[in-house]
Amino acid sequence: IPVLASLLGLVLNTLPAIAVEQFTYEVEASKPQDRSLFVQGLQIIDGQLYVSTGRYGESRLLRYDWPDQTLNHEHPLDPRLFGEGVTVLDDRVYQLTWRSGLMFTYQRDTLEMLEVSKIPIQGWGLTHDGKNLILSDGSNRLYFVDPEEQRLTRSLSVMEAGLPRDRLNELEWIDGKIWANVFQTDRIVIIDPDSGNITGNIDLTGLLPAMERLPETDVLNGIAYEQGSGKVWVTGKRWPYLYQIKVIPRPSSAETRIDDKTR
Repeated sequence: IPVLASLLGLVLNTLPAIAVEQFTYEVEASKPQDRSLFVQGLQIIDGQLYVSTGRYGESRLLRYDWPDQTLNHEHPLDPRLFGEGVTVLDDRVYQLTWRSGLMFTYQRDTLEMLEVSKIPIQGWGLTHDGKNLILSDGSNRLYFVDPEEQRLTRSLSVMEAGLPRDRLNELEWIDGKIWANVFQTDRIVIIDPDSGNITGNIDLTGLLPAMERLPETDVLNGIAYEQGSGKVWVTGKRWPYLYQIKVIPRPSSAETRIDDKTR
């Protein structure tokens, strides 16, 4: 068995790492945001913006008319709970909490709470693939949950260039891939939901101008995709703006050298 394990390790070490495409961005538009919001979850769907905020005593589920951002519903959480990710699937809204192991289910139209269910992990990010809820817990694993039966259907180990990529936070399903904020960085990674391999890395360094950073301004967190328009909006915890971004492939170092020579 030790010999077989050694051989397996040798084979795995010789497998080529999956190439990760590198992206940068352009800001196409911005919208003001209440900078007191400690954004933990974000979704835009059918002319509504859903925001889940965190921190004990401050956590809420908010719904705004979109794109004019008129607040039409506000649901505060128990002050002992720390709000996390949010997603809308069919006629239900789901909201995670952090260390309490609770997930809330709301009726979509009225935001009446329908169910409180236990989850066996910390709640971080939340999205769905049209069938299953997809949860992150700050590790390198994503969890697929049947929303009707509230049971785990599978888990996925996320790898970047052959190594586990942990601190996966806010999630969004975009064009068949999972986009995830990497906690405490200015990065969003693009994950293949079948293999778990990261296929893209979006560097959002400098998105929030230094002049807009206050002592309470926190990290990049929040991804929302408009289905009809294909627009991608991102924000952060206690950021004053939502930003619509265009994702652009970053030239390779070889391409950059060639460009420099032709100037």
